[in-house]
Amino acid sequence: MKRRAFLQSTLAGMSALSVSTKILAAKQKAGGKIHNFPEGFLWGPSTAAHQVEGNNTNSDYWLLEHLANSPFVEPSMDTCDHYHQYPQDIKLIADLGFNCYRFSVEWARIEPEKGYFSKASLDHYRHMAQVCHEYGIKPLVTFHHFTSPLWFAAQGGWENPESIDLFSRYCEKVARHLGDLITLVCTINEINFTAQLDAKNFIPMERRRSVMNAAAKSMGVKHFSSPPLGEPALITDNMLKAHHQGRLAIKSVTPNVAVGLSLTMIDMQAVSGGEKKLKELQYAIEDRFLEEIKHDDYVGVQAYTREIINEDGFMPVEKGAELTQMGYEFWPNALEATIRHAASIVRVPIYVTENGVGIAEDTKRIEYINGALKGLSRCLEDGIDVKSYIHWSLMDNFEWTNGYEPTFGLIAVDRQTFKRTLKPSAKFLGKIARENAFSS
Repeated sequence: MKRRAFLQSTLAGMSALSVSTKILAAKQKAGGKIHNFPEGFLWGPSTAAHQVEGNNTNSDYWLLEHLANSPFVEPSMDTCDHYHQYPQDIKLIADLGFNCYRFSVEWARIEPEKGYFSKASLDHYRHMAQVCHEYGIKPLVTFHHFTSPLWFAAQGGWENPESIDLFSRYCEKVARHLGDLITLVCTINEINFTAQLDAKNFIPMERRRSVMNAAAKSMGVKHFSSPPLGEPALITDNMLKAHHQGRLAIKSVTPNVAVGLSLTMIDMQAVSGGEKKLKELQYAIEDRFLEEIKHDDYVGVQAYTREIINEDGFMPVEKGAELTQMGYEFWPNALEATIRHAASIVRVPIYVTENGVGIAEDTKRIEYINGALKGLSRCLEDGIDVKSYIHWSLMDNFEWTNGYEPTFGLIAVDRQTFKRTLKPSAKFLGKIARENAFSS
């Protein structure tokens, strides 16, 4: 019976491949360009634990969300209940045709009190990885995606030099528990996030201090720090050291795991007179980090939009430009530009670990994905070693200070019932993933 089932499965796969090949051939004959991707290319969606799991009550962001003077428009609360519904969600990922899922493990759950590691939480994430394997999905696991344990922030967070050893210890614990199930690890998501927001003056320093003081007072401590709230230079230096030490800790347990980190990158373009300022900004928020990780196993590129730079810095978005729900420009070309920029500095494989658009009209999401993939395809044609396209995000979820209004997901989620509804963009990208090719 097993042999018959295997033969039937193989014949069905060959038939599907044949149909797929015929469809692509027909499109090529009709004049469309066929964009083929390398064998083993990874396709999938991305999530972050705090944004989809719900009730992450031991994290620094949970406290910040509930302050009277909170910078968050609303608290995360239940989010998408992915903590309980992940088996169905991973099955959806597989059914759509994806072969990869990037998710994060939550430090605040794993080490809810300093020095105490929850075996139940570690087992939870181990089971997530196991379910991925059951469906033929490769897990790409992020160890730190913005949020940290409450106790960690209350002792100075990433401003505290002890953060380096604490993060390394946490990395070793997670790698030891999940190591045989994972081959791709991102230590820290968007490690340059604080530097970028500081350069853009996203939250003025006076406002940052006000929120930090309110958080410290609520906990009865002297200092509370949680990026991007805090001293940017200290945070950046310690996070980079923590990445390097964490990477070594992971490798000591699971030497064959590919370890890197992800960067938030912008397609920065200078108007006449802004060239010097562009180089200055690009070094401060991207190049410095790229140079630091030249010897990692890979770099994760995360790109969404472009920014125009003049001699004074970032310019407002042009009048009449098409905007997303986040207030920045609809610009799918950002992915190609940032991949090329990263490749000009590092000589390691590039994984696209996030790319997407917060927009209400799903037809515009399809347009964005199509444009981004054409740019990625051009990078491959030019010999740049790109290994993946991981879309942000799997579901409409909690978008940090913006709350639930921006919708980045391939799947809509009813906030009351948690019902998942596939959007056309999910089927569009899933079809590309199954065929490992698309026509334009």
